[in-house]
Amino acid sequence: MLKNDFFIRILAYFYFFSYLCTQNDMYIAIAGNIGAGKTTLTKMLAKYYGWEPRFESVGFNPYLEDYYSDIKRWSFCLETYFLKERFKDMLTIQQTNHTIVQDRSIYEGVHVFVTNNYRRGDLQKRDYETYMELFDHMQRLLRLPDLMIYLRKSVPSLISQIQKRGRDYEKGMQIDYLKDLNDRYEEFIYHQYTGRVLTIESDDLDFESNPADFQLIVNKIDAQLFGLFSADNWK
Repeated sequence: MLKNDFFIRILAYFYFFSYLCTQNDMYIAIAGNIGAGKTTLTKMLAKYYGWEPRFESVGFNPYLEDYYSDIKRWSFCLETYFLKERFKDMLTIQQTNHTIVQDRSIYEGVHVFVTNNYRRGDLQKRDYETYMELFDHMQRLLRLPDLMIYLRKSVPSLISQIQKRGRDYEKGMQIDYLKDLNDRYEEFIYHQYTGRVLTIESDDLDFESNPADFQLIVNKIDAQLFGLFSADNWK
């Protein structure tokens, strides 16, 4: 049994390096709610695989603090700014000849955050329709990620992580807002998105501090990208 496991791992690593030699322009997206750990995982995967990390410009959105203080007033401005920035990132990503791992994709911004604001009544119908029409034209020039990694996390775990990192503009965030976003993520990932998705149940994982938890995620990613073994064979 041990001998079989050894040869399985050797064969898997052989295909791993062969795959890296032929697939050097993949686009990997990290999806998940606020506080799910997207930025941390993006950095760790970039270092582990040698991928280029791409991050959304949260700190540079001129509407962010205003948005959290008055969502209805600033919702359209904030989301249009994010859409513009993410579209620019996507055009850059599509012109690269190496693998990119991205912290939150343009698709989440549209189908999770903008849709959530509209359903909550924080975005007027005419603004929502204008935004969606603009995105419809944009997405004709875009490609789906080769793999979207969804960090699935419960609301209590999200709240704990948000409190831990202590960002000033997130302190006034309401619990029902996080819950609504979680609901939108479930709809988007399991009922709307047509690309390949790897779901990571992350409530009980501490992949930043626990190497075994990070290795578990890496094993699942390897299984998805190579398609040779199920993730269970790596346990």
